[in-house]
Amino acid sequence: MTDREWKDHQPIYRQLRDRVVALILDGLLDEGDPLPSVRNVAAEFRINPLTVLKAYQQLADEKLVEKRRGLGMFVNSGARAQLLKNERDKFLNEHWPAIVETIERLGLTADQLLASNLPSSTTNQPPTHGVHQSKRPA
Repeated sequence: MTDREWKDHQPIYRQLRDRVVALILDGLLDEGDPLPSVRNVAAEFRINPLTVLKAYQQLADEKLVEKRRGLGMFVNSGARAQLLKNERDKFLNEHWPAIVETIERLGLTADQLLASNLPSSTTNQPPTHGVHQSKRPA
């Protein structure tokens, strides 16, 4: 969690929750990994510890993390799979219909869309077409 800028459109605790979700989805926090301590996050981002606690509590309420008394908060088993399912459903139900509408309005074809995602270089590397690659070092 390095970006210290907060946006006005959403409460800070919610943005912090979303950052932890992104870390889990990106594979930077694995199942069983501890979350950074409330104190460390509060100090790093210069926010109230209660704000961090509220974000972490929301994650616990969603069964993505668990509290271990005296040890902290840890990513639950199956959290990444659950998040992927939820985020895919959210994308398909909330974002995709507007994208399809724009594609239709502009008269774009599947070939045009796929061609626009190809690498600009002419190397022999296969296109990834937006396939997620883990940011975790090998």
